[in-house]
Amino acid sequence: MHWLHSIPLAGTLSLANTCIALNTTSTSSNSYISTYVNSNVPTGVPVVGDYEGRYRPQIHFSPPQHFMNDPNGMFKDDDGVWHLYYQYNPTGLTAGNQHWGHATSKDLYHWVNQPIALFPPQKTQYIFSGSAVTDPNNTSGFFPHQNNGVVAIYTLAEYGADGSPGPQTQAIAYSRDGGYSFTPYDRNPVIPSTSSQFRDPKVIWYKDHWVLVAAYAQEFEIGIFTSPDLKEWKHASNFSHIGLLTLQWECPNLVEMPYLDSNGKKQDGMWLMAISVNPGAPLGGSIAQYYPGRFNGTHFEAVDNAARIADFGKDNYAGQFFYGTAKDELPVYMGWASNWQYTQVVPTGEEGWRSAMTVPRQSYLKKAKRVGWKLVTEPYDLEPVMGSQLARNNSLVNGSLTVDFATVDSNALHWEVNITGLPETGISDSATLNFTFISPETGEFVRGGYYLGGDNPFFIDRGGAKGFDNVFFTDKFSTNSLIDGGSWRMSGIIDRSILEVFLDGGIDSGTVNYFSTQPLTLMVLGTSDMPKGANVSVSVNALESAWAKMANEGDRLVYGNQTVNGTASESKTRLFGFAL
Repeated sequence: MHWLHSIPLAGTLSLANTCIALNTTSTSSNSYISTYVNSNVPTGVPVVGDYEGRYRPQIHFSPPQHFMNDPNGMFKDDDGVWHLYYQYNPTGLTAGNQHWGHATSKDLYHWVNQPIALFPPQKTQYIFSGSAVTDPNNTSGFFPHQNNGVVAIYTLAEYGADGSPGPQTQAIAYSRDGGYSFTPYDRNPVIPSTSSQFRDPKVIWYKDHWVLVAAYAQEFEIGIFTSPDLKEWKHASNFSHIGLLTLQWECPNLVEMPYLDSNGKKQDGMWLMAISVNPGAPLGGSIAQYYPGRFNGTHFEAVDNAARIADFGKDNYAGQFFYGTAKDELPVYMGWASNWQYTQVVPTGEEGWRSAMTVPRQSYLKKAKRVGWKLVTEPYDLEPVMGSQLARNNSLVNGSLTVDFATVDSNALHWEVNITGLPETGISDSATLNFTFISPETGEFVRGGYYLGGDNPFFIDRGGAKGFDNVFFTDKFSTNSLIDGGSWRMSGIIDRSILEVFLDGGIDSGTVNYFSTQPLTLMVLGTSDMPKGANVSVSVNALESAWAKMANEGDRLVYGNQTVNGTASESKTRLFGFAL
């Protein structure tokens, strides 16, 4: 979580002279914790959203209204419900007045907006990024009569009356209703600090103790802490000064990460440290980098000192891995699909909202040709939103395929390309795969392509979409995706204002926003100068709107979970957003 400037309390945050209430929540010791509430912030009910705007993604999560950034506190509960919290300003279209928004899903695509989960405790403190864990063994002591208690760990960011940054400390809050409402711990902070650049705690369970990683942002260090109970923390080690430094590190993740060997067999024992950097990413602004390595419960050691970028686009930042996935499941990742260089001025603000998350992605490590360790990410099972097949061609060699998807209500597509029979040598530098999405009305376009010869460059060009002009809105991106074993494949998702591509099974991925003045409704995909013996198969499917299914049949607004102060027995109402 990062802001480039000090925060004007009476301006951007709209906090000065607006507080008319204090929430008081009872703690286990029968004392009371005050939670500051801006009079404009709804409590107990979700914010209502209109998800029908031309920029509004239909299978990606985005907030009902106002501004969202980092995903926070992501976990999967014992009932199979995925919980997503996120940095949220419920009163404006730019960063500020930070709370934790909350949504839940059974399939990671159909989300129910829940009431805001965490509120600032004082008018000069804000809830920055963090994580959440379940505590089934009651190590914290907060849950003597249940096994589904949830503890959130987050940064309390203090600001002065003039908006200048003060100390950032780490705090906890506990939930006895499965993560829907929280009580702040009465002895916060659990990790005190005098630094204004110490934030974004991520907590995991390791064998017999809790582990927390947090960023010393401008010292380029990740602190590793241990605890038996989530309350008392001891500093164990630091991970520092490896890879890209940029101007600061934040939003660290530490996760046990499966390694699939050359035979596709799962190998245990590998871990991943992911660190978001901003500003100063290679393409400008913000991006994430990662380090494969090993972890012994107190120290993380990377396999090398290389800088590995998680995305060759510009709009994938501050991602987290869900806590609580089963041992036999691949870790699941979601990132914030934007960039701090322009996120606060993108034209989705015209529709009353800003920012979306990436699609959920299954993740693992593998060793790729020539470059070695890579973090592989591919979309989580798309079956819940997969629509009808619009086109298929099993031999698209030196030809083209045109798909008119103007009648697809979601304006969202998924496509796959498989190229086989490639020779080891002799592929022409002009052998290409190209795809273009076009607006027949305005001629605007977004395009991409792959060169099968040479060092196999792949590119994305969003410069043909004319709905947004900003000096930092880089319009062209590229990477190199080597052919390994005579075949190559890719898949992609386009969803109104976001494009995601996954190259060769997700060895590389690119995420970019685009903003056209009119919808892109025509896809043209083709190949040329393919080598003899090669074959290309293509399939294109519509994606069904997840948000349309969540909307009210009358006014088409998405109301979310409108139950107030419900109990765990109302989990179905909470999950689906309406009584069953």
